[in-house]
Amino acid sequence: MNEERLNTDQKALQINLDRAKYGTFAEIGAGQEVARWFFRVGGAAGTVAKTISAYDMTVSDAIYGSADRYVSRQRLQAMINYEYDLLIQRLDQPRGDKTAFFSFANTVATRSFTRNEEGHGWLGIRFQAQPRQRPCEIIIHVRLLDAETVREQEAIGIVGVNLIHAAYYRHTSPVNLIGSLMEGLTRQRIEVDMIRFSGPAFAGVDNRLMALQLVEQGLTDAAMFTAEGESVIPSEMLYKKPVLVERGGFRPLTNPMLDMLDRAHDQFMQEKALAGETPVTLMEMTLRQLQVGDVIDHGDFLDRVDMLGALKKPVLISNFRRYHRLVHYLSRHTQKMIGLPLGLARLRDILDEKFYTDLDGGLLESLGQLLRSGVKLYVYPWLNRETGKIVTLDTMEVAPNLRHLYAHLVENHFIEDIRNFNAEYLAITTTGVIEKLQAGDAIWESQVPGSVAEVIKAKKLFGGR
Repeated sequence: MNEERLNTDQKALQINLDRAKYGTFAEIGAGQEVARWFFRVGGAAGTVAKTISAYDMTVSDAIYGSADRYVSRQRLQAMINYEYDLLIQRLDQPRGDKTAFFSFANTVATRSFTRNEEGHGWLGIRFQAQPRQRPCEIIIHVRLLDAETVREQEAIGIVGVNLIHAAYYRHTSPVNLIGSLMEGLTRQRIEVDMIRFSGPAFAGVDNRLMALQLVEQGLTDAAMFTAEGESVIPSEMLYKKPVLVERGGFRPLTNPMLDMLDRAHDQFMQEKALAGETPVTLMEMTLRQLQVGDVIDHGDFLDRVDMLGALKKPVLISNFRRYHRLVHYLSRHTQKMIGLPLGLARLRDILDEKFYTDLDGGLLESLGQLLRSGVKLYVYPWLNRETGKIVTLDTMEVAPNLRHLYAHLVENHFIEDIRNFNAEYLAITTTGVIEKLQAGDAIWESQVPGSVAEVIKAKKLFGGR
């Protein structure tokens, strides 16, 4: 069989016929859809040590321990840990010298008679790349986009087989492994929005790069990780919380960028809707901002992420070129208020009609999706270098046909000037900082936050001397 073109049946059969691979399947929530493929193709006795489906919550708790949420990373990890340890305890001595053991698990919520919502699930595998080797682990989270439960179940079965097959036969190339997860599926059916690798076979893998790969290869529109580089799904961080998100290339992050974020945060905290609740603050980069020509420089991406890590902020990677798509994405995960700090030049782009010729409603449709209830733009002023004047919302020039619309947005507080900004920062540009950095002009250090300068110097980022 040609490994590059195996369908789901062929993948399951290849594993069944490989006598060195042997393990357990534990599945909750969508039937035993993954294990079913291995039984259906024949030869399952060569692969399956045990299958279990602890649907009842009391039964599940008795086996894996109690859980606040049954479709969660914590429940999945408990399932994988328990089943793998039990497998090794029972079978390592009689056959461990010639068997690479695994435990596969998933916990899934599909549509049902009582739940007519988009499905999602956690899937993971702990496996030995070689007999008696310390185990490796891959965990993913998926969104199920089919409208029928039976189709969701089928998709879980396919992606589960893909994951097991990729773990054993593609673990030496995590980038190719990620690309194989959607084989036999489409983005109209499923989305993989989180992945985490660990273990000896993945010792050199940076999970931040793997999050980027999910977006770059089109498995999802956005992926998120913490300041420490831990991959997360949006609901783990954003659920029922207000969000403040700054977009940028951050090459590097400069004093005006941080000033914009800090001042916007101060004003955001004064919003009555927040009731004093501290928002989650995200730094977002888009694929477009990472591209050099048609190519993404992964080393440069990690440089930027290392720098942002100094600010202890989580990072969102997306392919959202327009702000309204970003807002739509965030609104799927929280109903609380969303704040967007941005420069005045970006506001001009948002109000430029030529960017919306592909939308039936043009600019109005875009603004309607962007400035939904609970969304506000905080606008940082711009320095006109020709006149030396600072431009704010009051003095920004607007096309004559948009003046009434613009006045409506200002008067109804959809957009708001950032106050108490540091006027001395307005002359600083990222291009200027990079030029000084690469020329060895130490003045650049005063143009970026101190913690950022220390990281740049210590790691010699962005071509610095």
